[in-house]
Amino acid sequence: MLVAIDHVQLAAPPGSEDALRAFYVRVLGMTEVPKPPVLAARGGCWFQAGYVRLHVGVEADFRPARKAHPGLRVHGITSYAARLAAHGTPAVREGNLPGCRRFYAQDPVGNRLEFLEPVTGP
Repeated sequence: MLVAIDHVQLAAPPGSEDALRAFYVRVLGMTEVPKPPVLAARGGCWFQAGYVRLHVGVEADFRPARKAHPGLRVHGITSYAARLAAHGTPAVREGNLPGCRRFYAQDPVGNRLEFLEPVTGP
């Protein structure tokens, strides 16, 4: 029986770890989680914020995910979009999903990320 998603894995090109750290830690406010030594040798980074865990692995023939994406819930979506924009990452609005406000953005290597906030009230 499935009980939860443990993490979502994204990919990145070799040597992009510093840019990923700057984005996921400084811009999104996540914490970097040390990878086990046997996996750290492969490169990449792991990040966490509360129950949200993202693993970014290195792929030699990397191509960014432009359609596939994690959907990340946030509180204060307007402020969150402004935070990303202030760090040079524009929010792209594509209409609201029924019951949610949302926008898309890209991480530094071009992976698509969706940010959502449930709408409460009318």
